[in-house]
Amino acid sequence: MAFPTSVNSQITDSVSQVNTKVLGDAPAMAMGNLFQATAQAIANAAHNAANAQQQTNILAEAATTACVKYLI
Repeated sequence: MAFPTSVNSQITDSVSQVNTKVLGDAPAMAMGNLFQATAQAIANAAHNAANAQQQTNILAEAATTACVKYLI
């Protein structure tokens, strides 16, 4: 510290070390959050694609049924 205080030097050292650790962990946490958000977005896209395919299949089945009705 720049000036003497009544706080124990071991406490100030501990706080400084914790602050340094938090700053050191920040990039890894940011990358972890990025990967998690990316995985969530990809999972949502896959779910939406599967849902759209299912809805298209239902529509195709309904159209086929309507066309077969006119053939009979």
